Amino acid sequence: MNQLLLHFSYLQVLDFLTTVTFLLYGIREGNPFVRLVMEHAPSPLAGLVAVKLLAMALGVLCWWMGKERLLWRANVLFAVLVAWNLVAIIVGSAGAT
Repeated sequence: MNQLLLHFSYLQVLDFLTTVTFLLYGIREGNPFVRLVMEHAPSPLAGLVAVKLLAMALGVLCWWMGKERLLWRANVLFAVLVAWNLVAIIVGSAGAT
């Protein structure tokens, strides 16, 4: 498996986990598309899983079509997003104590 796709998969898992953490803290999803899917799914978690499965399918499609530059850019975007989420979680947790 291509390293870009492996990194993309790993970042999707990290984004999923940080989003679940936000939801547990009562923070609303910031992405309007993801929020819409979560609101119309049987449960918010099911909606989030559906979005992540769609993201993985798109990642595999990019990899299969040889769109490595697009996949690399998506990895950078999700790495920044996950880092931002982690900082927000840490700052929020520090303020709660």
